[in-house]
Amino acid sequence: MGEHTAPKFPQEIIDEYAALGVDLPALFSAGHLGERMGVTVVEASAERVVGTMPVEGNTQPYGLLHGGASAVLAETLGSVGSMLHGGATKVAVGVDLNCTHHRGVRSGLVTGVATPVHRGRSTATYEIAITDEQDRRVCTARLTCMLRDAPRPDAA
Repeated sequence: MGEHTAPKFPQEIIDEYAALGVDLPALFSAGHLGERMGVTVVEASAERVVGTMPVEGNTQPYGLLHGGASAVLAETLGSVGSMLHGGATKVAVGVDLNCTHHRGVRSGLVTGVATPVHRGRSTATYEIAITDEQDRRVCTARLTCMLRDAPRPDAA
């Protein structure tokens, strides 16, 4: 469904996770669902996460981009930002997602940009703007994630 590229992370974040034995770019692929849908994370930091997804293969019966596909892109990008905000000792778990769909798209690639609205100790909220290839807003989403303590490596 398209070429899969590894996300681009700031080197200090890659180093922080590598010290814990975590391959961050591999961890933040879009996962099995995202891979099936062609989601690619192209830039990632706690301040901004950018990803793309093809419209082809992700449409509803009328031939328009499926709203659920937009939700998958939004939750993927917001979750990555939340996880990076929480750091290596936290796991981000989505607890609320809402999406407003502004216009239909029938072809091409959509791009999502997640930026923080709130970054606290126990929650993180991101707004995700999804646009078409003409930079027209297709969907606005908001994701809130709970930040939970990550399992300790010695806990098996």
